Amino acid sequence: MLDVVIVMEWVEFAVRWLHVITAIAWIGSSFYFIALDLGLRQVPDLPAGAHGEEWQVHGGGFYHIQKYLVAPERMPEDLVWFKWESYATWLSGFAMLALVYYLGGELYLVDPNVLDIPVWGGVLISLGSLGFGWVAYDLLCKSKFGDDNSRLMILLFVILVAMAWGYTQVFTGRAALLHLGAFTATIMSANVFITIIPNQKIVVADLIAGRVPDAKYGKIAKQRSTHNNYLTLPVIFLMLSNHYPMAFASSMNWVIAALVFLMGVTIRHYFNSMHARKGRPIWTWAATALLFATIVYLSASPRFHVSYGEDEARALTAGQQKFVEAEGFEEVHEILLGRCSMCHAAEVYWDGIATAPKGVRLDTAEEIARQAKRVYLQAGVTNAMPPANISYMEPIERAKIVAWYKSATEG
Repeated sequence: MLDVVIVMEWVEFAVRWLHVITAIAWIGSSFYFIALDLGLRQVPDLPAGAHGEEWQVHGGGFYHIQKYLVAPERMPEDLVWFKWESYATWLSGFAMLALVYYLGGELYLVDPNVLDIPVWGGVLISLGSLGFGWVAYDLLCKSKFGDDNSRLMILLFVILVAMAWGYTQVFTGRAALLHLGAFTATIMSANVFITIIPNQKIVVADLIAGRVPDAKYGKIAKQRSTHNNYLTLPVIFLMLSNHYPMAFASSMNWVIAALVFLMGVTIRHYFNSMHARKGRPIWTWAATALLFATIVYLSASPRFHVSYGEDEARALTAGQQKFVEAEGFEEVHEILLGRCSMCHAAEVYWDGIATAPKGVRLDTAEEIARQAKRVYLQAGVTNAMPPANISYMEPIERAKIVAWYKSATEG
């Protein structure tokens, strides 16, 4: 009979794989079209209505590309739409959010030391915040304030910083940065689903009906695409941040997130300027390096480290308590203290490691109970931990971990 825990681990892996694949497809096409748009050149013999053209070489052939700001005179027979990459990325990302943070909410989503709420309350706040993000952003874009795109982007940055701080007041550090990424990605995907594609469909319908499409639809799509372009790199950082405690396990994690958004702007400005043939502003890399150095300082300085002092007093849930009471726990406790706690502890003693990898601690009975599934999968079922078996965990010790876990879950 298949182990449900192992099956769910593979389900999570499959969804994560799908998310990465679709994100590559979406980001790749987005970056390509931004570069193409910026590189268009106006030449004397352009067809009527064409804004610019570009010649490209790839795969042993040449491509001649022309762009129409509104639309060509007639509807082409084979029109390729770029939308499913965005939809699939958001859907797979939301599935990951549900699998990891909603189903594993006691461990990953809520922390009573931050805000003592039930998991279902955290899930509702999560869902509500994602919906709020899109509604607020869309209303701003459609308002008079949104007519000035530079002014709008500055306000959007302020909102993102406020959301970063707000999330850290509700969720665990890991969940806070991940949610900021989901908040931003929801805006990006909704831009495609609710605004860009419907506007393009209006233009297509006008062409088919023989009407002249309104140029405003192209202008709106360009604004939303530009926002997506500058938000992409920070979203990638935030999605990866949950694997790196140095990013999320700092009391200044919301400031780190704010600086990451600024890095996204400086990096994209360099490439956008280059593609538009406006030069290569090297200063952007110096600015990016300075921002990143500030992030490193904020994450490494002891004055900004999150205190773990209250964690041991934190009550275990009924589902976690059973692991402490299960047969074999005392032996497993000793095994993990001897083989794992030199790295996975409030104070790490292994040279070269500043904080517990991925924020996982195994130095108390309570923390072992909270991490029971991870211990079972990575040190019991597999030999993933310790890395390269550097602390020489014996096969018999791994067998004891498996027996302990099964006695708690099957007993």
